[in-house]
Amino acid sequence: MRWSEIPKEAKAYMIYHTLIAPGLIVWILFPLYLMKTGYSILEVGGAFFTVVNIASIPLTYFFGRLFNRWDIKKGLIAIDILDGIAYVMYGLAKGAIAPLMLFGGKLIDKLSTLLYPPLYQAYEQIIYPEDKYEEIFAWHLRLPEIATLVSFPIMGYLLGYVYNKPEHYRLTFLFFGLFSVVTVTYLWLFLPSVGKEERISSEGFTFKAGEFKRLLAFETLLTLAWGLAPEFILINYVVFVLHKTVFELTLITVASSLMRIAGTYASERVPKGGRGGFHAIAIGMFLNAVYALIMALAPPFWLVLVVYAIGDFGNALWFPFYRSWLFKLIPKEKTTEFHAALSSYRKVLGLITPIMAGFLASVHPTLPYGASLAGFIAAGLFLLWIAKKS
Repeated sequence: MRWSEIPKEAKAYMIYHTLIAPGLIVWILFPLYLMKTGYSILEVGGAFFTVVNIASIPLTYFFGRLFNRWDIKKGLIAIDILDGIAYVMYGLAKGAIAPLMLFGGKLIDKLSTLLYPPLYQAYEQIIYPEDKYEEIFAWHLRLPEIATLVSFPIMGYLLGYVYNKPEHYRLTFLFFGLFSVVTVTYLWLFLPSVGKEERISSEGFTFKAGEFKRLLAFETLLTLAWGLAPEFILINYVVFVLHKTVFELTLITVASSLMRIAGTYASERVPKGGRGGFHAIAIGMFLNAVYALIMALAPPFWLVLVVYAIGDFGNALWFPFYRSWLFKLIPKEKTTEFHAALSSYRKVLGLITPIMAGFLASVHPTLPYGASLAGFIAAGLFLLWIAKKS
């Protein structure tokens, strides 16, 4: 699919994700900021990435049901407003009130992220052409990765070698918090509204309960595999074991972005329909398993960079087919509710994975990757079994 063939509203949505891509560096800086200001890897995994998940589980499903009737565009605006408030609170976390501001900001950030799956995925399911899901998701991944390639090395060098103190990180949080004014304005002006009337399933839609259960089983394996080796495990290993900086962390992101872009082009060459999509997802899972295996062996930095890139090539390869598979199993009039239910299910599984990851890393910095490896292997084998049955 060429860029010129993509509908105008879909282009506007992709450009929005391209605008917000540089701000994702906050996801790297926040756990690093906690560790630099005295929190242990176990405390980061426990207090900040487990405790705040608990309240979000019922809220995710509650908001998903509400947005079956509400305009999803307004939900996207709410996400950016909440992100902006959270980042500003991180930036103001100084002195005696710092723990309160950090934890309060994380709670608001969590309120924002609990809206991500039901609203982003529901919006994509509706505005993207139903018969072109695989092709359009290649572009959906590609454009934000280009923005990451341009912005992350510059920010990484500055925050790693020039402005590398906690107070500089706080200024960065403030900048991206205030930048949400720009993204909220863009959403309001350029994205179309999606209300209840735009969400009527095409004629002949049949809910396939058996296939949805298989997808749910795959979700379980995938959530456990990724949840046992979250971002803060990589940050701890690279910065505090290999003694690198934010710059090297962004180099990993850049290498991964390059390979994700390559993966989007590879995904376009996979035959559509039949077993091809399931085979692509299975191959992606096995590439993720390669990444987890090598990381478990505590590799040097150059090899960390290589294996993360390999793993993200696998992610880009399987993502369009998985998202297409998911969307084709969900009725449009219930799209936010279904995505919210899936997200709540992931969060239930995610209650234990951050604290487990933090505990395993406190025993050995790369032990979480060993636990992750089993999940990726099981997920790949499961997809091959599904492909054989289909």
